[in-house]
Amino acid sequence: MSDTSTTGQREYIAAIDQGTTSSRCIVFDHGGNIVAIEQKEHEQFLPKPGWVEHDAAEIWTNVQEVLAGALTKAKISKENVKAIGITNQRETTMLWDKATGEPVHHAIVWQDTRTDALCKELGRNVGQDRFRRQTGLPLASYFAGPKIRWLLDNVEGLQERAERGELLFGTMDSWVIWNLTGGPDGGVHVTDVTNASRTLLMDLRTLQWDEKICNSIGVPMSLLPEIRSSSEVYGTAKGGVLDGVPVASALGDQQAALFGQTCFSVGEGKSTYGTGTFLLMNTGTDIINSYAGLVTTVGYRIGDQPAVFALEGSIAVTGSLVQWMRDQLGLISSAPEIEELARSVDDNGGAYVVPAFSGLFAPYWQSDARGVIAGLTRYVTKAHIARAVLEATAWQTREIVDAMRKDSGTELTTLKVDGGMTANNLLMQNISDFLDVPVVRPVVAETTCLGAAYAAGLAVGFWENIEDLRDNWSQDAEWTPQMDAGERDKQYKYWLKAVQRTMGWLEGES
Repeated sequence: MSDTSTTGQREYIAAIDQGTTSSRCIVFDHGGNIVAIEQKEHEQFLPKPGWVEHDAAEIWTNVQEVLAGALTKAKISKENVKAIGITNQRETTMLWDKATGEPVHHAIVWQDTRTDALCKELGRNVGQDRFRRQTGLPLASYFAGPKIRWLLDNVEGLQERAERGELLFGTMDSWVIWNLTGGPDGGVHVTDVTNASRTLLMDLRTLQWDEKICNSIGVPMSLLPEIRSSSEVYGTAKGGVLDGVPVASALGDQQAALFGQTCFSVGEGKSTYGTGTFLLMNTGTDIINSYAGLVTTVGYRIGDQPAVFALEGSIAVTGSLVQWMRDQLGLISSAPEIEELARSVDDNGGAYVVPAFSGLFAPYWQSDARGVIAGLTRYVTKAHIARAVLEATAWQTREIVDAMRKDSGTELTTLKVDGGMTANNLLMQNISDFLDVPVVRPVVAETTCLGAAYAAGLAVGFWENIEDLRDNWSQDAEWTPQMDAGERDKQYKYWLKAVQRTMGWLEGES
């Protein structure tokens, strides 16, 4: 089908990606191809060690600018845009004044660790699993609920204003949708199931806010947005360049990538390789509680169909390990150089690099771990270290996939990959070898925005069904396993040994 409707008008979907470092808008055609991109960075505020904040008012200004810029680049007007989709950095938390639309404090970003002590306190005698059965999440500073509590406790007057019903809470999807649909003048206060599932406040079974947990954490229910599906019309844009266009999807960024990679069947998974890495596997309509160190999250929900769940594993350090090798060690002068250097040797020379720079994430969740380089001998050169650095990302992926298999009993069939590191062909081959499954990279690498566009397009009938979306997906490259099974097992054993060496490094300090 072409991008021209029966009226002869070109039709598109605009996707807004409100990310951690920038906001952008991508315009997609019916084939899922990129027509135009506009992007703008926002400031990172770092008031204390471990604290990260954003100015939500600046972000909203940027969102309006990238929307206008993308339309100009695409040479189209609002008449050509069938719907707007939203994807966003997850867990970043803000409160604003319902009457004026003014943020009452900077947004607290997902990376921020100021709620560490609060989370320990909330764990009481149960620890980090206190709310896991209902929410699928461990009690950690990563998630939004404790961040709301911190704002109410630490910003003067907020608790009283919240109790009087003057404030609204939102993750960035809610903030963007509220402003798009009119703000103080009738803005729609909603979030979707994927973003709600990252707050520690939503029950996975009912897909509604859990009153008991809200009371335990100390979050007034009046602050919270209505939870809706990921693909439905929430309202229409009021004012601005897209006045009158339906706002029709919201998905947290990692779930949007799962959707954009068309992982619609049980056992299909995607891994996004950026600064860190996020691997999600579709588990269908079953909620699988993790006993192997993963989190249970909502994958997506299309309209009134049942929600689809996923297991998620997050790795703290992948792309940033290559940056460290470049910036702190000076062993390479640009990130792409690492592949050539690593290819100049046949193996890692017995060396393993475990990048537990800020502890280990999934499947260990050990904050007292610190990075190591293990297995060093005089034989090892910087080329061997380069190879071990790439292998670290591949072995960490293997550990997450093993945990997923343990939890779900489902074998990963293929790993679809996206993100900046997928340009490294040696790394992709390593991942295929270590997992013993094919690794596939799509033609359209902007899978996060594409997922938001797909969900919005489905809601307004721009695409008929998910089969249309599968038909759009096309493969750019595939890597298949070439490693001897015995060799794989031997090296994995050494990797796991090296991981053990990182643990408990900070004695009594964590």
